[in-house]
Amino acid sequence: MEKRKVIIDCDPGIDDCLAILLALNSKELEVVGLTICSGNVPADIGAKNASKALQISKRLDIPIYVGERYPLKRELVTAQDTHGEDGIGENFYEDVNKEILDGGVDFIIDTLKKHEKVSIIALGPMTNIAKALMKNKEVFNNLDEFVSMGGAFRIHGNCSPVAEFNYWVDPHAADYVYKNLPKKIHMVGLDVTRKIVLTPTIIEFINRLDKEKSKFISEITRFYIDFHWEQEHIIGCVINDPLAVAYFIDRNLCKGFDSYVEVVHDGVAIGQSIVDSFNFYKKNSNAYVLTEVDEKAFMKMFLKRIFKGYENEIDRTQGVI
Repeated sequence: MEKRKVIIDCDPGIDDCLAILLALNSKELEVVGLTICSGNVPADIGAKNASKALQISKRLDIPIYVGERYPLKRELVTAQDTHGEDGIGENFYEDVNKEILDGGVDFIIDTLKKHEKVSIIALGPMTNIAKALMKNKEVFNNLDEFVSMGGAFRIHGNCSPVAEFNYWVDPHAADYVYKNLPKKIHMVGLDVTRKIVLTPTIIEFINRLDKEKSKFISEITRFYIDFHWEQEHIIGCVINDPLAVAYFIDRNLCKGFDSYVEVVHDGVAIGQSIVDSFNFYKKNSNAYVLTEVDEKAFMKMFLKRIFKGYENEIDRTQGVI
């Protein structure tokens, strides 16, 4: 099977780290590099967190490039109240011995120049993508597919009544990418990701499997679980980003529809993704907006890939997923 080359553009972040673990444990993907922007945490902190995910996966060979440290126009607002000051649950792990490079935007451009079929899975604000587009739009004709974890259609936001965090952090970048990317964007928004909940039962289960990976997942999500209980009274934590990776691999996990999408720049609705589901604007669709997800199929896929060798236990255990 030919592996699909992907760049993962992210802002690690607890659920970004889980998404990286899933990607690196999926034989369908060749992760050619991680590019980091600011979002959940400032980019330099996010890069250190990405290196920890690479270390856990024993893939320190994959390069990490820091890109844009600030949104295009807005002041940076992080989600360290959600992810912890260190971005991964206030565990304050020792730094990994891993070189972290600058030049994330140029890495995206150079990779697209070098390879005709590279996809991008964007798990954070789209600042790096917008900057790369502004610098060299033509090279994006080589882009295979583009998946964005972001946006909300018929569901409330997670940082305002209408906005999802990634698009809210840098709405100018998100809107620019939707309006200028030559490929249709697969919008993996809150309508589907909010159904992906890592519960205490699942965490208790994985603690009986691979000890290194389960310890890491348990430690980084503890803070996240407390936040979700305080804010939304959810028992567990919503892990948005891994669904974007899983959907990229297996399109049967989700359903949606084609639509034109744009993102609000300012005002009370800043960051809102406007999905023209009734074609009022009469514009060509620039997105495939996800609206349905098989959350149980996702969770089985997630667990089986990260905890290889325990597939039978995952299949036969009752009441976990």
